[in-house]
Amino acid sequence: MDRLSAMETFVYVVETGSFSAAARRLNIGQPAVSKTIAHLETRLAVRLLLRSTRGLTPTEAGLAFFERAKRALEEADEADNAARGAASGLSGNLRISAAVTFGRLHIVPHLGPFLDQHPQLNIDLMLDDRNINLVEEGIDVALRMGALTDSGLTARKVADCRRVVLGTPAYFARHGEPTCPADLSKHQAVVYNLGGGNTWQFAKDLEKQSVIISGRIRVSAAEGVREAVLADQGLTLASEWMFAPELADGSVKTVMDDWTLPDLDLWAVFPTGRMASAKARAFVEYVQGLLLRTS
Repeated sequence: MDRLSAMETFVYVVETGSFSAAARRLNIGQPAVSKTIAHLETRLAVRLLLRSTRGLTPTEAGLAFFERAKRALEEADEADNAARGAASGLSGNLRISAAVTFGRLHIVPHLGPFLDQHPQLNIDLMLDDRNINLVEEGIDVALRMGALTDSGLTARKVADCRRVVLGTPAYFARHGEPTCPADLSKHQAVVYNLGGGNTWQFAKDLEKQSVIISGRIRVSAAEGVREAVLADQGLTLASEWMFAPELADGSVKTVMDDWTLPDLDLWAVFPTGRMASAKARAFVEYVQGLLLRTS
């Protein structure tokens, strides 16, 4: 097996977490995968994988090799695309990470046209509200919202969205509508742990107010926040992205519109130290275009 094929096998093993899953992706037998990895470790004179009853874990050397091997494979794909000409489109696998609700509402329904433009491209979309390790999960690009806490990340701002206080008409009919931040003390809030927590910061003209919200329901995933709000269990602070369908059909309504909250930024984040692939760049530009059309 040539060097590039050996790198591809190793990358698939790390991405899938097992020899058998990598073998299925490569359409070869598991013994061939095991043999390739053994030869690769012998040639490099270093242990790349730790084997245990819980599966395979890359060593520090293995993670470093994985990152560079994946980059080499991407560059080989881009060289092929350049040789064939831009009209041939993108090919291979594109692995994307995004928050569950944002991905469900704003990415998944629009994958079809992007894939139609690139018939040789496959997408592996990992939906998770947590910020996962891009290298360990083999992610090409992650769509992340809010402030980026890791200054070492390679990131590009894609869009921003207004954040609002909202609830259902039925909830407000029973409890009244708040008109200023102080009124929120009389309301039950559904608190999104990953979306700002229970401290909400408002501004109006030159006035700024920070309010600590009380709520009997705290949720770690945006999908849970949505369900609680739609069940009339409280109001919440959310981006318009999170409740886009319900804002459009009137299932929820915003209040305190004369007070503003910090916008929510959407970032495209790439694995540290790696040049963004043509596939990842094309996808980010596509998402940016989608959000511009719907804003």
